[in-house]
Amino acid sequence: MIPFDYHRAEDVASAVALVSSNPEAAFLAGGTNLVDRMKLGVAQPTLLVDISRLPLDTVDVQEDGRVRIGTNVRNADLAANTVIRSRYPALSQALLAGASGQLRNLATTGGNLLQRTRCVYFQNPTTPCNKREPGTGCSALEGYTRYHAILGASEDCVATHPSDMAVALAALDAAVVVKGPAGERVLPVSDLHRLPGNEPQKDTVLDHGELITAVELPPAPARSAYRKVRDRASYAFALVSVAAALELDDDDTAVPVIRDVRIALGGVAHKPWRALQAEAVLRGAVATEANFRAAADAELLHAETLNGNGFKVPMVRNTLAAVLRDLTGTAGPDASAPGTDHPEGPAGPEDAGWEDVNS
Repeated sequence: MIPFDYHRAEDVASAVALVSSNPEAAFLAGGTNLVDRMKLGVAQPTLLVDISRLPLDTVDVQEDGRVRIGTNVRNADLAANTVIRSRYPALSQALLAGASGQLRNLATTGGNLLQRTRCVYFQNPTTPCNKREPGTGCSALEGYTRYHAILGASEDCVATHPSDMAVALAALDAAVVVKGPAGERVLPVSDLHRLPGNEPQKDTVLDHGELITAVELPPAPARSAYRKVRDRASYAFALVSVAAALELDDDDTAVPVIRDVRIALGGVAHKPWRALQAEAVLRGAVATEANFRAAADAELLHAETLNGNGFKVPMVRNTLAAVLRDLTGTAGPDASAPGTDHPEGPAGPEDAGWEDVNS
């Protein structure tokens, strides 16, 4: 780890001013991802501006029903918050699915959103990686790809975004409040992260020095849930994850009709993947297994797999159908029926070294 300067911020304005004026400065909150990258030599800031003592650590219900979450709220506290648990179960479930209890006690809301990929080549400075060092190439294309993208990737990068929480926030239509040198702006979580294109070194649309100060949740949906498929029962990144929020027509029909739905996928792209094609198929449709799988197929129509992650396509299909069955209270498929495959995929030899760390 190279030497660096440390400054504890007194307020948001001074923190933003310090980081924005120094291209080698970085914000420090929980530090569970940033410090790891500094130890690996992947991140080398010369100045850390500590924002962890700023009074941005409350969860507040607004008069219009929205909920505002301060950027310094710890993941463990947010998962246990009674408002979040009762109104936004998908978010609480996603938080509890990430990292370990010890890490959730330290990790923060803003840091979790801005954590970087755990692609093994990104984390290893001895290997070419366009995300870490633009123009050097992508080692994953001919390497280990079990955790890599099947949607939205480019020839320059096939890494995936690691946050569970961000997937739930995308499905819940959350927004982030950002303060920078030019003032404050609000943007949807779905627009915060970007696809790699030919600039995979840029994870988000934020400018250097912009600070996420809060996350805003709209009034809660009637039903929401998050499910994560991973190699171990805990402390592992998602192979595939699904977050969904939906509203059903309140008639007494035996098979409910989906009035509105929002879906986001994790473990499949460079960002939390909003499944707009699947949503279009489901909106106004009856809640049947056939429609659930048709929605998944529509979303996966342009999926591109690599040698080593083709199992993610049926895994997404099955996980999405399972989440929708749970939320709509409909029965599962006959296990003997066609199209009910449940592939688990081959085990990866490097899995033991992949810790699920959320900052």
